[in-house]
Amino acid sequence: MSVAAETAQTTQSSPSSSASATSPVSLPWVTRLVSMDTVSRHPNLGLIETVRDALRAQGVESTLTYGHDGKWANLFATVPAHDGETNGGIVLSGHTDVVPVDGQKWDSDPFKPEIRDGLLYGRGTCDMKGFIGAALTLVPEMQRTKLAKPIHLALSFDEEVGCAGAPLMIEELVKRGVKPEGCIVGEPTSMRPIVAHKGINAYQCCVRGHAAHSSLTPRGLNAIEYAARLICYIRDMADEFRAQGPFDELYDVPFTTAQASTIEGGNAINTVPAECRFVFEFRNLPALDPDAIFARIERYARETLLPKMQREHAAAAIEFTKIAAAPGLDAAEQAAITQLVRTLTADQAQRKVAYGTEAGLFARAGIPSVVCGPGDIEQAHKANEFVSLAQLAACEGFLRKLIHGMSVEALAR
Repeated sequence: MSVAAETAQTTQSSPSSSASATSPVSLPWVTRLVSMDTVSRHPNLGLIETVRDALRAQGVESTLTYGHDGKWANLFATVPAHDGETNGGIVLSGHTDVVPVDGQKWDSDPFKPEIRDGLLYGRGTCDMKGFIGAALTLVPEMQRTKLAKPIHLALSFDEEVGCAGAPLMIEELVKRGVKPEGCIVGEPTSMRPIVAHKGINAYQCCVRGHAAHSSLTPRGLNAIEYAARLICYIRDMADEFRAQGPFDELYDVPFTTAQASTIEGGNAINTVPAECRFVFEFRNLPALDPDAIFARIERYARETLLPKMQREHAAAAIEFTKIAAAPGLDAAEQAAITQLVRTLTADQAQRKVAYGTEAGLFARAGIPSVVCGPGDIEQAHKANEFVSLAQLAACEGFLRKLIHGMSVEALAR
């Protein structure tokens, strides 16, 4: 039996003292993390090295995997089992980057966290430095506990721009032969288990035509017009998904969606535009193959649009670049990690969400995953983002139950 399954059986009787909602013990770590500006366009290495050094001071070593010229990094650290075992066990996962605050009207400095009326305000309090701070705070408790299996901490970069960092960390785990038995991704869910989410797929498309004076339009090739035809095709696909499914009514939007989100092209009213670029995304139900969805779009561009374009100008082209891709999650109810999180939260409701997380990446690597963390996703990405102190305390209680449920004594009962 896996440690997750055994913990689920024993955790009901495990010690679970929780911090006061007015003063969660994780506040020092959470406020320290929020004070570090890790908007995705800024390096996160300062935060990662701060965590690495703090863990090292407690006798816990970390492995860093780097990206972006060494200025961004992931961190993977392990609190070993009582016998020194570092394989197996459970991962506590969170991303360190946050979304920008540009153009938002905040009532306080987003990188100087403030408590007002039982709420901690600041960029990343909810999404998702609250969970990370709680996990880091409880490392000493993990060490004091005679763990039957290890507990791992996984901190990533660039989740908000397409889950760019976590794949590097997961690839490194596979190379090292590290095989955790389950993963809890602490995205804000109000401490309720989320068992499924959609996949996210984003592409840039560049349509290349041929410039000409607008009085001589037959001598040019209008890139904007052909980009518009492709955008309309993507919209037709979205309408098809909405009308014909497949459907999963447990989602707030129970079908696959698609849209074009930004577009630019042309340089003057009297010039046939030679180039048009647009970005589109689709969010697929886990049951649908995202590669097959993109293949339909690419095939329409290649087989229908491009021949027409090249009859007008031989050098015409349509080029696609993948910007981001994160697989969906569809956790099995019988999976040990699913049952463990349901037991820890005393919550059996099935919940699925349209937003994406890194849980799908861990699951695709063979590490069963569930999403559960403090805060409400409704507060994420907004001005005056906050997490309630009660939610931080609830997260601490959840993690304490997990830690003590993984002890040798608890599993022996």
